[in-house]
Amino acid sequence: MSGPLLVIAAGGTGGHMFPAQALAEAMLAKGWRVRLSTDARGARYTGGFPDAVEVQVVGSATFARGGILQKTMVPFRILGGSLAAILRMRREQPAVVVGFGGYPAIPAMVAAWVLRKPRMIHEQNGVLGRVNQIFATRVDKVACGTWPTELPEGVEGEDVGNPVRAAVLARAGAGYIPPGDYPMSILMMGGSQGARILSDVVPAALAAVPEDLRQNIRISHQAREEDVGRVEVAYAQTGISAEVQTFFTDVPDRLSEAQLLIARSGASTVADATVIGRPSIFVPLAQAIRDEQTANARAMVEAGAAVLMPESTFTPQALAETIERILGNPKAATQMAQAALACGKPDATERLVALVETLAEGEQN
Repeated sequence: MSGPLLVIAAGGTGGHMFPAQALAEAMLAKGWRVRLSTDARGARYTGGFPDAVEVQVVGSATFARGGILQKTMVPFRILGGSLAAILRMRREQPAVVVGFGGYPAIPAMVAAWVLRKPRMIHEQNGVLGRVNQIFATRVDKVACGTWPTELPEGVEGEDVGNPVRAAVLARAGAGYIPPGDYPMSILMMGGSQGARILSDVVPAALAAVPEDLRQNIRISHQAREEDVGRVEVAYAQTGISAEVQTFFTDVPDRLSEAQLLIARSGASTVADATVIGRPSIFVPLAQAIRDEQTANARAMVEAGAAVLMPESTFTPQALAETIERILGNPKAATQMAQAALACGKPDATERLVALVETLAEGEQN
């Protein structure tokens, strides 16, 4: 393949990698070459990327994990990775570099800045992540997945939305079956690593739902590996049909079949819920320093498509009442699904592609 080269730099979480994958798929279809720059942790998420994407594992690190010695070595590992990225980028001359955040994105973004390559960042959340904060004033464009996004003074953002994977787009606007006196599906997702509080509260809440409603509920529950056994037992004790896994590879299918989503309000999860169009109960991550998950859910909550439940109020009884209020009212649930669709930007990938092409054209002129 001899087309222009796009370098995508992304960190090691699904929130960074899923929109990066969507852009990679679209640019390959347009005849571009695509290279993904990430670290070993991010490489675990590349199974869904097209085979044509070259995956480069770079030296990087994060201050969020490890002991004192490991954290002391972080700047040196990032510096080493950045120097290697500069040498490679000087040799390969990419047309555009796009960063999606996360510490593994630093080497490629530093190289693009040093070599003055056309470059931009895409921020998935309503608040800039640490790495995107660093580069927001050092790139040609800032694409925003959640609108509005809090940006540094003097920085203008482009409202593009959060690109979703092709598998999600294939289910865009899938018909919603209102809840009723028949099997109903709930999808419970706690982020790529699960969430202990959701595993503690959701089974207990469903046990408190009235019997005539509970007997029809089927749940797909994502849990941490150490929690799977106890969650399965909790559901079995209440007679609820449950499939409990550490990670669902078929989220688009499960979400399109669900009457209700209960989840963390990560940017990708919110985007999936709006593109497919499903009522949601969001439980923002309380430890998030910038409270970005509350910002992510704001548009859906204000539109009446979702209910926000902070961890401080996320109790089995409160959740049971919320579930009953949604699944016990087919008309209201349908209105929530329609409101979710109205919040969606299924053309987010096309908007991001347009920005990439604009940057490439500017380099050529």
